[in-house]
Amino acid sequence: MNKKTVRDIDLKGKKVFVRCDFNVPMDENQNITDNTRIVAALPTIKYLLEQNCKIILASHLGRPKGEFKPEYSLKPVAKELSKLLNKEVIMANDVIGEDAMKKASELKEGEILLLENVRFHREETDNDPEFAKKLASMAEVFVNDAFGTAHRAHASTAGIADYLPAVAGFLIEKELKFLGEAINNPERPLVAILGGAKVSDKIGVIDNLLEKVDTLMIGGGMTYTFFKAQGYEVGKSICELDKLDLAKELMEKAKNKGVKLMLPVDTKVGKEYSADTESKTVKSTEIPADWEGLDIGEETIKLYSEELQKAKTVIWNGPLGVFEFPQFAIGTNAIAKVLADLDATTIIGGGDSAAAVKKAGLEDKMTHISTGGGASLEFIEGKKLPGIECLMDK
Repeated sequence: MNKKTVRDIDLKGKKVFVRCDFNVPMDENQNITDNTRIVAALPTIKYLLEQNCKIILASHLGRPKGEFKPEYSLKPVAKELSKLLNKEVIMANDVIGEDAMKKASELKEGEILLLENVRFHREETDNDPEFAKKLASMAEVFVNDAFGTAHRAHASTAGIADYLPAVAGFLIEKELKFLGEAINNPERPLVAILGGAKVSDKIGVIDNLLEKVDTLMIGGGMTYTFFKAQGYEVGKSICELDKLDLAKELMEKAKNKGVKLMLPVDTKVGKEYSADTESKTVKSTEIPADWEGLDIGEETIKLYSEELQKAKTVIWNGPLGVFEFPQFAIGTNAIAKVLADLDATTIIGGGDSAAAVKKAGLEDKMTHISTGGGASLEFIEGKKLPGIECLMDK
């Protein structure tokens, strides 16, 4: 972490623009169903309050595609934040309009203003310089604390840093510390568990991890592309036929690098893709032609668990089966439980794996759960994240 954080500059009494990630799930009545991301922003906000800052918060929510849509309003977030901070959060009715500008200019020390959803403007995702300049005109310092969107070069995550001194908040600092150490300076053995549907989503990740890890465990839908590449029947399982050569190359690379690449030895298959379909467990090399693989089997759970007992650092990204269906969530839940009890650094890379760990009620048992699925993947892949590159170096 060679970037400056809020600790590294004098913020006393300053007007600070903070990009947060308040992209939280809501039900049809605009009730927030999981406030994890809001809670994750609190340490930075509280620190700024201690410095008597005038605080302007900004975030996106969903994908309103550049127009105002009331169901994507941040009003429920302002309400939740007020409750968590035990302090009124002023809500602006727009982003760079009259209301936002007036409220921002009148802010007093220790007051908090939340702007409306930045993605109500197409200029946000276009990283339009004029839009970024208007955002910057409200404040004296830019703090990026939105790790979930750090892989996007948008106006409020990167563009604004052209016009203001820019530093990281505590959440970004924490994410980079855990992910950075796990990848670049881990206590070994380092084991990575990769799930999810497609190999194509994780090519760069697998490629980069093969340079770093001692063991790589594969699960989820991408498994069947690896099996097919070895000439096995995969039935109706999800499979990327255009990626078979790539799967072979990755297996070859693992062998050359001395990385232990583990694939499921048995598979729980279903007659069809549904929650209550008929299911059975078969050897991974013997998937029947009209069935589809939907989870790892008992034998695989046992093998993976034994291997994980030796680990000192574990990175996990992507579920190992269709965890939305209880009968095919067994593999994912079992591995989550193993990680919860390990005497090791355990890092969950956001997205569906984080959801699975939460669903199992084990989030408190993990060393770190990333708030950004896409961002953590690109970081693990070794890509530069625009929302972090734009911050001042120490």
